[in-house]
Amino acid sequence: MTATEKKQLMITACKVRMGIIEGTHAAKSGHPGGSLSAADLITYLYFRQMKVDPQNPHNENRDRFVLSKGHAAPALYAALAEKGFFPASELLTLRHIGSILQGHPNMNETPGVDMSTGSLGQGVSAAAGMALAAKYMKKDCRVYALLGDGEIEEGQVWEAFMFSSHYKLDNLCVIIDNNGLQIDGPVSEVMSPYPIAEKLRAFGFETAEIDGHDFDAIEEAFKKAEGVKDKPFAIIMTTVKGKGVSFMENQVGWHGKAPNDEEYAQAMAELKARLAEME
Repeated sequence: MTATEKKQLMITACKVRMGIIEGTHAAKSGHPGGSLSAADLITYLYFRQMKVDPQNPHNENRDRFVLSKGHAAPALYAALAEKGFFPASELLTLRHIGSILQGHPNMNETPGVDMSTGSLGQGVSAAAGMALAAKYMKKDCRVYALLGDGEIEEGQVWEAFMFSSHYKLDNLCVIIDNNGLQIDGPVSEVMSPYPIAEKLRAFGFETAEIDGHDFDAIEEAFKKAEGVKDKPFAIIMTTVKGKGVSFMENQVGWHGKAPNDEEYAQAMAELKARLAEME
């Protein structure tokens, strides 16, 4: 990508992070930590990688994205709003009664959401099913699923990985957000999933291990994924939980806590300053 294209992705990702803070602050609940860590990846997907059209969100030939770690919905919603699937003002209704933006994605209510998720471990199974269906129907589309590193402690995830390899789902790309922290603490202490890449390769995946905040590395990994045949692909991305907000970074307490007014003001000031530097 050109320097201009990369800069625009960085600007968009910053705006997505601002949307995450806006939404969780307005809701007085939610999961900012893992949303912020995934913001760059989700930005890249929606603004460079995937074939999606906000004017035709149900196009049969579109690429699909399944947020298997459904609690990171604030990041998905912020990206969808920035892309034009719905007005950004909707972010302020996050988790409110009657809102189209609930605590976890709802494909029946939210434009642009391809799968309802929230119960950890289940989203990737749906993504694998979508990929297999696309194969059978000879659709030229790809399916992307984002999982948390804590989420892959779930057994159903590995059943889905085994299924994906068995059916040679080379149109499926699994991304694991390895920010190192889950709600109860470091993943290495709660129930270590390591070594992640080696396990995925043992399950029949081709893999790439990258810095999940480096757009060049993200692009290279997706290009590699597109060249793989007869195998599913997995990207294991190292990220920082709470990325972009100084006092949230690498702090497990921000897994599922919304910023108060003072914290909101500080977070937005930091992100606005970063945005001003880039624009």
